[in-house]
Amino acid sequence: MSEGPEAGRQGVEEPGGRARAPRGGFLNWALWGAALVGVAAVVYIIAQASSNQPGASSAPGQPAARAAAGFAEKFKRPGQPTPPPDYVFYDDAGKAMKLADLKGKVVVMNIWATWCAPCKVEMPTLAKLQAAYRGQPVEVVAVSIDTVEDAAKARLFIAQNDPLKFYHDREKKMPFKLVPMAPGAPTTVVYGKDGLEVGRVEGEADWASPEARAVVDAALAAG
Repeated sequence: MSEGPEAGRQGVEEPGGRARAPRGGFLNWALWGAALVGVAAVVYIIAQASSNQPGASSAPGQPAARAAAGFAEKFKRPGQPTPPPDYVFYDDAGKAMKLADLKGKVVVMNIWATWCAPCKVEMPTLAKLQAAYRGQPVEVVAVSIDTVEDAAKARLFIAQNDPLKFYHDREKKMPFKLVPMAPGAPTTVVYGKDGLEVGRVEGEADWASPEARAVVDAALAAG
């Protein structure tokens, strides 16, 4: 005859009259312990994911040197400087243009989209970078790879980040025209006044940081 739940909680008498510890009780404790460990693991994973979201606040008192090191690690210089792609995109007035049209200026070309959260997080820092070089031969060219249908939304977002101007890659091919190709958005490439690539950042960065400005200053001084 099978035992019911109550039987599992009763002690079992061994020969000699000694009571054996109930096996059901031990199993229950084991199950509860495993469940608690599982819950703790889930809570930890959620907390880690939240802390790694784009734009998440840094812990109070975080050293500024950490942010500086972050930009320095992200900024990669090419082994062989290359010119910008011979590729057409459009300015705010809808006029076709190429990056080569800006030769003679230091160009900070950013590939972004409204669906890209890290792009939107870093855009205000690009606006600050452009404002810092007002009147100097430095041009921040934020090229949207949004669809034609979403161009109005992209234009509105750029308008909220003055003094940046709206540029649009209607065919969304700029990332593939770069050498090497951009792995995604955001990708930001700095070109010197000679039109050759100085370096790039793949991913979000603080372009208002002293380290980013040092890159632009060096490109300006290179003449």
